Amino acid sequence: MQETPYDFEAGAILLIDKPLTWTSFDVVKKTKFALRIKKIGHAGTLDPLATGLLILCTGKFTKRIEEIQAQEKEYTGTFVLGHTTPSFDLETEIDSTSATDHLTEEMLTEAAASFLGEIDQTPPIYSAVKVNGERAYALARRGEEAEIKSKRVTFKQFELTSIEGNQVHFKVVCSKGTYIRSLARDYGVKLGCGAYLSMLVRTRIGDYRLEDAMNLEQLQELREKQLAHHDRHTGA
Repeated sequence: MQETPYDFEAGAILLIDKPLTWTSFDVVKKTKFALRIKKIGHAGTLDPLATGLLILCTGKFTKRIEEIQAQEKEYTGTFVLGHTTPSFDLETEIDSTSATDHLTEEMLTEAAASFLGEIDQTPPIYSAVKVNGERAYALARRGEEAEIKSKRVTFKQFELTSIEGNQVHFKVVCSKGTYIRSLARDYGVKLGCGAYLSMLVRTRIGDYRLEDAMNLEQLQELREKQLAHHDRHTGA
């Protein structure tokens, strides 16, 4: 992570490595307080149980949020085969178990290849998708059912990077609006054994990369250095 001079209030694009369990809104709120700025937003939500690249835009650069959100995304992560959860990840408990002993590497690879290109995908019920004006996850946590419409998404790459027992490690390059939790569900359905997402890292959005991101402590340190530099040169 290179230190770059930012004018946070006027406008900046900040690459943040989102911590595990934090919501994207938590990061925005923390950053807004740390930098003491008025205008800030994020360009693409990450689930609380995902980590990796979250792009924040401040000041005049908030106008670029939609442009950044529209760019392709890259993820790495892990699917656990033979189990399902209602949320398709670790937010909820396992609700079904199936055998996976019969699955071969060839079967796993062929199933992954079937998702390449443009497909219809239904977002998870535990998601921020709005149903009749309310977030789907709010309905799900109350035990209510909701009909969520599918949408067209594109998978440019779905590569299995390694296989350890019933854990499949992967890399995905996909379009805006894709849910990797839904991919876990659909992949498990394709294999006939069920699957859920146990780990997810967003590594890239367009040309913005995780290796260039900073954590929140580094952001705070950068802010303090810039304030000290400003004070030295203004005699404050």
